[in-house]
Amino acid sequence: MGPLKGFRIIELVGIGPGPFCGMMLADMGAEVISIERVQSGGMKIKDIAMRGRRSVALDLKTPEGVETLLKLCEKADAIFEGFRPGVAEKLGVGPEDCLARNQKLVYGRITGWGQDGPLAKTAGHDINYIALSGALHAIGRKGEKPIAPLNLVGDFGGGAMMLAFGIVCGLLEAQKSGKGQVIDSSMVDGSAALMTMFFTLRGYGMFTEERGAGLLDGGAHFYDTYETADEKYIAIGAIEPQFYLQLLEKTGLDKQKLANQMNKSQWEDYKETLAELFKTKTRDQWCELLEGTDTCFAPVLSIWEAPDHPHNQARGTYTEVEGVLQPSPTPRFSRTKATITHGPRSSGEDTEAVLAEWGVLAPAGA
Repeated sequence: MGPLKGFRIIELVGIGPGPFCGMMLADMGAEVISIERVQSGGMKIKDIAMRGRRSVALDLKTPEGVETLLKLCEKADAIFEGFRPGVAEKLGVGPEDCLARNQKLVYGRITGWGQDGPLAKTAGHDINYIALSGALHAIGRKGEKPIAPLNLVGDFGGGAMMLAFGIVCGLLEAQKSGKGQVIDSSMVDGSAALMTMFFTLRGYGMFTEERGAGLLDGGAHFYDTYETADEKYIAIGAIEPQFYLQLLEKTGLDKQKLANQMNKSQWEDYKETLAELFKTKTRDQWCELLEGTDTCFAPVLSIWEAPDHPHNQARGTYTEVEGVLQPSPTPRFSRTKATITHGPRSSGEDTEAVLAEWGVLAPAGA
């Protein structure tokens, strides 16, 4: 009963950001069907990101498979793909082909570099896209090389989530205009957009090219991680003066000695003081002292530990579906609650059922 209930969306299954976008839409109640390749056998890993939608196997290298997909487009509200530019057109399922069957169709496309530009058709991965947008350069310790922040910034934040947002925007607009359109979601563009705040700081001379020397990149002693006595870590983010003061009071640090919070010339010395202090207790002991206060404190948890934290348990941040632990749908709605209907399907498991429900008769060889 999520907020997207009633919308029908087709996903041409790819890797990484595409499935995550599909997961977000399905979690919110859209009927998302995943078009997968006809597989000859072998074991397939069931990706959690493929939850909540049914699988239809089509061979898009045959006229029959293409025709079946185009018939499905006639019944759909949106379709999205993550091929290199030009691949969908070559298969006969590009925007012109699909919109010719359904002028109200929203056609989403996700790539690393975008649909045009000098690099559009070249290979790449998250680390390359965020390198080009300026995001990667800013992430890392002072005097050290940039650090890849997993593939969260390009693939998922700048790619999949921007595409999901774009598709929903397209669906809303199509309801007014009666016309569909093409969405070009680039991970370079998306990760650049995530850097908006830092462009503001840059404009005011408050952000430099030096890594690990600023307010939010680990340069400040009051916004960093620290090792504890048991070789675990805690995170401190006491930016505001009142929160910083409470941190000093709760930890017993000398308020006079560390009074000049925003004096960058003293940050390194202050950081050494905090590092020595936090090594005197275990992570659990610091939790007992600081968690639940306005010191802007949290333990640094692994993905094995995070689901067991009392706050995450109270909110149901993680859930188990068909025996597999995974993050719950987000964001949350007061009335049209998002749900996970089921886990990932086997490739092609729902082909006959979906085609029958959508009123599409599959030609032989599809």
